[in-house]
Amino acid sequence: CAENGIICEAWSPLGSNKVPLLKEQVLQEIGERYGKSPAQVVLRWDLQRGVIAIPKSSSQERQQANLDIFDFELTPEEMQFIRSLDRNYRTGIHPDEITF
Repeated sequence: CAENGIICEAWSPLGSNKVPLLKEQVLQEIGERYGKSPAQVVLRWDLQRGVIAIPKSSSQERQQANLDIFDFELTPEEMQFIRSLDRNYRTGIHPDEITF
């Protein structure tokens, strides 16, 4: 994408009730190292990969927490650990299954 000037956006970057991303042990452990929540770790991971993340939030408190990701940086090892969490989850309809 970057080679073609395309910036990717993370859709539903924090998962959903059906996708328990934020309960992953590695995200909790990394968050504890930095005094951050698993959600903040995921948002920081997106930021460091150059991915735009627009998490849904209806509370001002959570909006502020979502912005509180600029005072720490994940190590290359942590980035790889998070990348290895690929469970092939989907938070929405698979694009091949959409009918118009």
